[in-house]
Amino acid sequence: MPAEIQVIPSNDATMSVPEPGLRRQVMSFSPDMMLVRHRMEKGWVGAKHSHPHEQMVYVVSGHIVFEHPDGKFEAKSGDCFLVPGGIDHQASALEDCEILDIFTPYREDYAPKGLA
Repeated sequence: MPAEIQVIPSNDATMSVPEPGLRRQVMSFSPDMMLVRHRMEKGWVGAKHSHPHEQMVYVVSGHIVFEHPDGKFEAKSGDCFLVPGGIDHQASALEDCEILDIFTPYREDYAPKGLA
C-alpha cells in the first residue's frame, strides 16, 4: 500500500523566523529530500555558511545576489540554480523575495521537532 499523500498548504502564519528579515516554512520532506519555502525582506543579508546537502534554488519572486567561492551572480523571478554540498555560500535580497529550496538529503536541523 502506498504511503499517505498529504497536501501542505502555503501558510505565512506558520513560518518560523530564524533571523531578522528571513522567514521559513518546511513544506514537505522525506529522508531523501526536503522542500523549504523562504521569504526574504529587501536588504536581508544571510550569513555565509555551508552544509553537506545539495541545494536546488528556485526564485519564485524577487531578486537575489548569490555569492560562492568562484564569484557571485544575480538571480531573479523564474531563475534556478544548484548549490553543491560543502561549499561556502551567502545570499542577499535586492528586493522582497520568495524562494523554494530543495535539499538532498533532508535537513535534520530544519525538520519540525518530533517529526525528524
